[in-house]
Formats: sequence, C-alpha cells, structure tokens
Amino acid sequence: MYTAENEKNFIAVLTEELIPAMGCTEPIALAYAACRARNELGGTPTEITAYCSGNMIKNVRCVSIPNSGGMVGIEAAVVLGAFGGDARRGMEVLEAVTPKALEQATAFLNDRRCSVEYLDSDIPLHFKIEMTDNTDTVSVEVRHSHMNIVSIIKNKETIYSGDIGTDSTEHADRSKLSIGSIKDFADNVDVSKIKHLLDRQLRFNMDIAYEGMSGEYGLNIGRVIRSSYADGVVTRMKAYAAAASEARMSGCVMPVVINSGSGNQGIASSVPVIVYAREKDIPQERLYRALAFSALLTIHQKDYIGKLSAFCGAVSASCAACAAVTYMVGGTIEQIKATIDNTLANIPGIICDGAKISCAAKIATSIDAGMMAHFLAMDGKAYEAFTGILKEECEETISCVGYIGKIGMRQTDKEIVKLMLTDKEVDKNGDKTE
Repeated sequence: MYTAENEKNFIAVLTEELIPAMGCTEPIALAYAACRARNELGGTPTEITAYCSGNMIKNVRCVSIPNSGGMVGIEAAVVLGAFGGDARRGMEVLEAVTPKALEQATAFLNDRRCSVEYLDSDIPLHFKIEMTDNTDTVSVEVRHSHMNIVSIIKNKETIYSGDIGTDSTEHADRSKLSIGSIKDFADNVDVSKIKHLLDRQLRFNMDIAYEGMSGEYGLNIGRVIRSSYADGVVTRMKAYAAAASEARMSGCVMPVVINSGSGNQGIASSVPVIVYAREKDIPQERLYRALAFSALLTIHQKDYIGKLSAFCGAVSASCAACAAVTYMVGGTIEQIKATIDNTLANIPGIICDGAKISCAAKIATSIDAGMMAHFLAMDGKAYEAFTGILKEECEETISCVGYIGKIGMRQTDKEIVKLMLTDKEVDKNGDKTE
C-alpha cells in the first residue's frame, strides 16, 4: 500500500544515492580522503601512504584519473587529491585541479613519495590515507562507503570519529524497498518532487554517452556496436550505455550521476531507459517514473550485495533498467518480476575484476540479456521457480543472488585480487608458475 511515509523515505534514498561524481568512484574516494588529510595536515606532504583493501586496489589500478593528464592508478588518485583537490566538491573533488597542482603532483609521483600497502580487511570498501610533512602526521580512514570517513587522526590524537560499524553516510531506510513498493512509488509519486534529481541524471549521463560515442576513448565500443550490429533500439541502448562507461573509465572529466556508489551502475540503470523512451516516443512523465523505478530497483538489489564485491554491478543495474522498460511500456507486476527472474536466470555469474574500460562491454552484454528477458516476459514467458538459483518469489531470488555476491563469492574476490597483483601464470592444477 502506498503511504506518505514510504514516499518521503524513497525520495530520501534517491537523494542519497543519485549524486554526481567525476571519474570512477573508487579513485575519487581516495582523492577525496587525501584532500581531507592534506587540509588537516596544513603543510605540504613529503610522504604519503595509501593502505587499501583488495577491492579498492582492484577498482583503481586500471582506470584513468580525471584532470591528471592521463595518469592511472592509486598513487595518481591520492597525490592529485592531496595537491589539487577541493573537498567541498565531494565526489567531484578533482574538478578544479590547476596546472600548478598537476605539476606538483607529477613531481611528487616521479620522486616516488607515494606508496601503496595492502590492507588486509574483511570490509570490501576500506582504506586509509596517511601523510606527513616531517613535522605532523595525519591519517584519514574510510570504511563501507566512498565518503564515509570513520576517523581522522593527527599526531596520534583523534580529531574526528564516525560510525565505524556501518555506512554512516546512509540515513534513509532501505528495508522498505521491494518490487511492489518500488512500483507503487513510481506509479504514485508526484514527479515534481523527484524531477530535479532525474533531470540531472538524464542530462549528465546522456551527455557523457554522446561524448563517448563521438570521442576517442578505449576501444570506441559504442561506435563498434552501432556499426556492427543490426540497427534497432536494443543496439542503441547497448551502444550509448557502453560508450558512456568507456569514456568514464578512460578519464573523461564529465560528471556522471552514480547509483549505489558506482558510476557504471548509474549509467547502466539510466541510459538504456532514456534511449528506449526516446526511440519509442514515451511521454516524459512516464520516463521519469521509469527512471525512479530503475534507480530504486538497482539500490534494492545492491543493498543485498554491498558496494563492492566479486559480483559485477552491471548485472544488477542492467536488470533494473530492463525491468524498468517492462514497467514503462505498461507491463504487469508479474511481467516485471519475470523480466528480473529471466535476467538472473541467465547472467548472475559475471565477475567483477576491477574498474576498467572493459566494464563497458559487460554493460552491453548485461543490457542485451536484460532486454531478452524483457521480450520473453512481454510474451508471457518466464523460467519456472527452482530453475537453477531461481526461487518461488522474485524477492527471494534477489536476496539469494545478493547472498551469492556478498558471501558466496567472498573467496572468489580474494582470488581475483591475488591474480591481479601477480604476473605469474596458473597451471591446470591451480598452482602459480614462475
């Protein structure tokens, strides 16, 4: 049943999650923390150490840093944040990097004054930035979420302490999210109450999609998809979403409205819905409602999995986007659930091996699977309960997939990180070789 309390809460969830970020969110989080540490240090750092969990290492090592002149990796993100960041800009901390700051950061990196240490932690998103100017020392620790600073320590004195047990940056109640309550919200909310959030999402995420299609980023996957596949709405959905991701992973300075802490999830949960609506002349208000549906369904799925894991977030976001297409064209609640089940019967096994330009290909693949699931659902076809991991109720399936992503793939995540951090090959017995 639709209630004013749920409406207020769901709007709060969207407000917390649909925020702009420039660049891949993990390096930006490092840059933000380094910026905060530099602010507390006061002086110019002479040495910086970044202690990073495996998932942080996995998600930063291969992506270009915005406004860095093409630099890649953890050290670049940290040092650029320290010398050129503006913490007041949040996840757009690197937006105002000056040429002088870039020059200082480059010299610092060339002198090898920034080092990275592995942080053995059970928390996937966990890191600490420590810096000194040879007089004072400051450390900033972040856990669970990209901007969730749990402590700032200067010269062994704690000057700030947050909630170390949970993601204290999240205040809205996500426990009320379900497929039914999300649909009720999308059906009944006064669109004017969320229009500002969705307008920003629409504008930012489509702008970077157009940039990805026209610019030179990575493998130019968007243009390859457009030119190599049969023309049609699904091809364009895949092409524009993949192009946006590839531009972002390649260091494009244009902001993206993220979802559940991820720009790629923000792109995958919005761009396909927008492209479909425009191709099919869907009324604007209906598009807004579908975007809200997709955003909340992505958040609902990711709430079970967590911000970072071995489970590719493009699956969750693309599943939500294609279920939103089903919603947008007037599909029933049963058809929406069938779209979700059909998708999760197909591609729940895509691993996350870090943020990089090939995330764009995973988004394209996931959208293709999601739209196949949509067409099956609209034709009245759905995989039966207990087909593989599917459960009797779609909500149970979502929770089970979340369990697999968060708990079941925990060891997989560790092994992925190990393989990414070594140049040794693995033989048929699973042993590393010289």
